Amino acid sequence: MLKRVDIIGNPNVGVFILATDNLAIVPFNLLDEKAEVIKETLDVDVVKSSISGSHLIGSLAVANSNGIIVSPHVLDREVEQFKKLGLNVASVPGEYTALGNIVAANDNGAIASPFLSDNAVEIIEETLDVDVISKPMVGSDIIGSLIQVTNKGFLISQHALKSEVKLAQEVFGVEGDIGTVGRGISLVGACSIANSNGAIVAKDSTGPEMARVEQALGFLDNF
Repeated sequence: MLKRVDIIGNPNVGVFILATDNLAIVPFNLLDEKAEVIKETLDVDVVKSSISGSHLIGSLAVANSNGIIVSPHVLDREVEQFKKLGLNVASVPGEYTALGNIVAANDNGAIASPFLSDNAVEIIEETLDVDVISKPMVGSDIIGSLIQVTNKGFLISQHALKSEVKLAQEVFGVEGDIGTVGRGISLVGACSIANSNGAIVAKDSTGPEMARVEQALGFLDNF
């Protein structure tokens, strides 16, 4: 299912919400009716939480079906909550707290900013149970903001090179394409949430953008 809907009052839905094939983690202050839209669209249970006491969950964490990597300032109660959800939980050392902005991952692989130390990369690999490639994408280190990836497909910034699209296909093990959301926004990871069942994109996304998202994320296979 693919929807364009206002979830948080601005297009940066991926900054606030984290989704996998198993669950969606949303801020405590998200309206229940909005949480229900996410539940229906992505076909997952919705859990209200925070990361480091912040509602910027999508920016401060990255996850797949195997685990979740969080800000080094994560609170003990948050770690316990995620463990009770059956997730492997780990934080990475260093000054980079916005893991969701600088890492993109699915169940097959991950691409991370070269800013992260070798130790941080090893922790990500062990927790998410994937191989990690450290490489800037689209001339930037905010990989997680520039890529929306699931276990069925990926959408990457329209400015990505063909070689970068090919690399993403190899790392994530799925087909994908370039595109935008929200009338030309290239930060597709920051302005959408998705899993193998569905996606929610910025409300102002155009028809052609929606068609590209649907194709890139592999939803056409359902028909």
